[in-house]
Amino acid sequence: MARVLIQVPASARRGEVIELRASIAHVMETGYRAGADGQAVARDIIRRFTCRYAGEVVFAAELHPAIAANPYLAFHAVATESGTLEFEWQGDNGFAQVERRELQVT
Repeated sequence: MARVLIQVPASARRGEVIELRASIAHVMETGYRAGADGQAVARDIIRRFTCRYAGEVVFAAELHPAIAANPYLAFHAVATESGTLEFEWQGDNGFAQVERRELQVT
């Protein structure tokens, strides 16, 4: 499992716009670089990020080899109800990771 940093407010008022931030430790190897032996280093990137709020997709991104290592994403959502925020990363070589955080809406 990769190390992730996720910032979600503990609570929000109904209708409030909240900022969500997510970062994951990942080398994001492009596949274009040569290794010490002169051979191309195999590509290993995160290809897709999705955030679901109460089961509905609120943000999704397709990532490409030009993205930096340890990708950081920040985006906004409207707090509508208490529920779970699910952050999902999918990548090369079968990489997949899901993290969940709770949001309390008053």
